[in-house]
Amino acid sequence: MDIIHLLPDSVANQIAAGEVVQRPSSVIKELMENAVDAGAATIDVLVVDAGRTSIQVIDDGKGMSEQDARMAFERHATSKIKQAEDLYALHTMGFRGEALPSIAAVAQVHLLTRTIDSELGTDLTIEGSRITNQEVCSCPVGANFEIRNLFFNVPARRKFLKSNQTELNNIIQEFERIVLVNPTVSFSLSHNGTLITKLPSSNLRQRIVNVFGKKLNEQLLSVDVDTTLARITGFVGKPEAARKKNANQFFFVNGRYMRHPYFHKAVLEAYAHLIPEGEQIPYFLYFEVEPSNIDVNIHPTKTEIKFENDSAIWQILVAAIRDSLGKFNAVPTIEFDVEGRPDIPTFDFHGGVEVRAPRVQVNSNYNPFRSDEGKRQKQTPVDWEQLYANIQKAEPIKHDYVDEQQEESKSLFSDEEHKGMEVSNCHFQYRGQYILTPVQTGLMMVDQHRAHVRVLYDRFCKQMEGQKASSQGLLFPEMLQLSPSDAVLFQNMIDGLHSLGFDIESLGGGSFSVNGVPSDLDGANPISVLTQMVEAVREKEVGMEKELQHRMALVMARNASIVAGQVLTNQEMESLLGDLFQSQNPNLTPTGKVIVSILEHTQIEKMFGR
Repeated sequence: MDIIHLLPDSVANQIAAGEVVQRPSSVIKELMENAVDAGAATIDVLVVDAGRTSIQVIDDGKGMSEQDARMAFERHATSKIKQAEDLYALHTMGFRGEALPSIAAVAQVHLLTRTIDSELGTDLTIEGSRITNQEVCSCPVGANFEIRNLFFNVPARRKFLKSNQTELNNIIQEFERIVLVNPTVSFSLSHNGTLITKLPSSNLRQRIVNVFGKKLNEQLLSVDVDTTLARITGFVGKPEAARKKNANQFFFVNGRYMRHPYFHKAVLEAYAHLIPEGEQIPYFLYFEVEPSNIDVNIHPTKTEIKFENDSAIWQILVAAIRDSLGKFNAVPTIEFDVEGRPDIPTFDFHGGVEVRAPRVQVNSNYNPFRSDEGKRQKQTPVDWEQLYANIQKAEPIKHDYVDEQQEESKSLFSDEEHKGMEVSNCHFQYRGQYILTPVQTGLMMVDQHRAHVRVLYDRFCKQMEGQKASSQGLLFPEMLQLSPSDAVLFQNMIDGLHSLGFDIESLGGGSFSVNGVPSDLDGANPISVLTQMVEAVREKEVGMEKELQHRMALVMARNASIVAGQVLTNQEMESLLGDLFQSQNPNLTPTGKVIVSILEHTQIEKMFGR
């Protein structure tokens, strides 16, 4: 009995959808790429509930006829290629013919489309690969795709979608990749009826600035090199733009976003010895190569691309970036302190002026042991003791609170963990970094920076739990400009920031006005602190409110704490230790680093051979 049979198209489409349609961002990527291939000048993306409920992509491209509208949802139906050889001469984003049938297999699709030479368009409705309605309609030229209830017939896939915040971040990420490679096309993105970003047609540099903010414009250096193997254009960051994480890094080849770890190493090689090890540099690099020299048909997402001459292009990329760094004088040079230097005129060899060697004039009659009576200094009076006759010797000051402080310190710790830790009221500072205090068991050493981070972290956590902090208004409001993805993330942080003492107002378009800052944030740059908070939260998918508060409080504590090398008075050290010992965990920082260490008497005696 035969057991092998042909799968129905609906089942085959659902299998293909597992590779092509992984989440709502995959749908937006495919539909936006189709709109670009259709020659659209304007593309609008509207999302509801991070794509769970609805995804709508509207373009003004060339549209589709009635027959093409139906054929577009058939498996392996495409207008991009006709034969196998066309795979090595691709000039379009799509070519597989799998995207639309895969989307239609796991969602409810509604399409309105019309070509420029038709008076009426086509209204097509598909549900689970089945066409449920088709009729003529009046609609603008182009295509209007609406995808509703994604994975409605695959509950397991829908259940494993991440939170709306995470899915929206993925959507914005795919949106950014497409808008960065099509600067002449106007784009807009809306979520739940709120416009997130609107990008007009512009040049490439302006598009990058519109997406990631004006601050990035000052940090970019242009790259442009043309060889027989490839042409590389775009922008790289100056060495001072290096960051430890979350740098904006993009590679594109022939108008297509790609991941390429090998070329990423080439960029880092060009910055060798210019940026600290482990830090990342922003770059936006565009490769133009012959389509026959690359292979994009490796994975359905088409982000993994193989180059025929990748080692040669690696060398070209390194040379191009180093050339840009040298051309724009971005390589740091040794600068000497010239403040207060003498004005030394340049010697003129041809001026005809006689130059004599300098001579030292000495007074041979000078005797340092001979002094004149008129120049003699006043002598100290013989009866100087009378000046201090009425001053009594001061009694030594006795502190009555030492025992109370010691008892309080004992009560804050378990007997086994801190047995004999009786803190003295006399403290010493070593190298501006450690506080040394004699205790009963030996010598206690406290890292002052980590101790202050622990104290401030606990305070900020309490403030975000309901105890609103005091705010200090700024004379001139500071402006914070964020990318669309960071702006969405920042909106979820606003309530926590208000409880910390920030006064922030949204101006729209990723712009925020900082009108007030916490009183604890004295001397720190509020824009830098807020930017670090966004990076810390974006670093990991934050779904719980507690985790969000932890990361925000940690950034605040690190920026507001005293630094290593800051000189403290005895009273300041005593206050810091008192606040530290009131913490539930004074031994460790919020990230688990040691704060307190004790050098016991036995260890000290061994040092001296006793």
